[in-house]
Amino acid sequence: MKKIRVLLIDDHPLFRQGLRRILEIEPDIEIIAEVADGQEAVETARALRPDVMIVDVNLPSLNGLQVTRQVKEDLRETAIIVLTAYHDEEQLFRSIRAGASAYYPKDVIPDDLMKAIREVSQGHYVINDKVFGEPQMASWLLSQFEKLAIDTDFADEMFIPLSPREMEILQYITRGFSNKEVAYSLGISRQTVKNHMTSILRKLAVNDRTQAAVYALRHGWIRLQDTKTEPPRESEA
Repeated sequence: MKKIRVLLIDDHPLFRQGLRRILEIEPDIEIIAEVADGQEAVETARALRPDVMIVDVNLPSLNGLQVTRQVKEDLRETAIIVLTAYHDEEQLFRSIRAGASAYYPKDVIPDDLMKAIREVSQGHYVINDKVFGEPQMASWLLSQFEKLAIDTDFADEMFIPLSPREMEILQYITRGFSNKEVAYSLGISRQTVKNHMTSILRKLAVNDRTQAAVYALRHGWIRLQDTKTEPPRESEA
């Protein structure tokens, strides 16, 4: 029997170990590696070429959607199942749009997850426990564009991840840094920070920095534990 080679990516050791114990009991599933970091996940996937990856959205360095997008650029045959604590239609749509084959909340029933692993390894998609082929998935994506009122003229731009510098600035903004404090911390001009912020707000379709911070936290782009750093004192900036 050929086993389905699975790579686990989650930064919580207890959850990752529990998931491994559940899956490795199955005779047709083999856990080939565990990874806790987004960038390491991309590198490990490229080296091991798994059949299926189970990816948490909320990861250090690169979030789960960025991992998904980068892996699918190189490994089209690798199927990706996204797990998240934030279960909503927009996040589901973004995950599939990034290249995932299935999407589940972290409280998924183990039997459902194992079924999904087997389905996606065969090239299928699993959405809300329904199995789709390629034509059905295309129809589903189009329906979601309409349901979520997404302007298709700007769809591709909307789903391009922020640049590394924009993500870095957004992390500082989420910590409560002002443009001046961000500029000081990164060694760039305040005008450069302002230009990046304008781009961030446009890409996320939000009106201000507070909405951008909430958006990033809600979608798992930035972890709450990464927002504890205090901004530099005014005298230092």
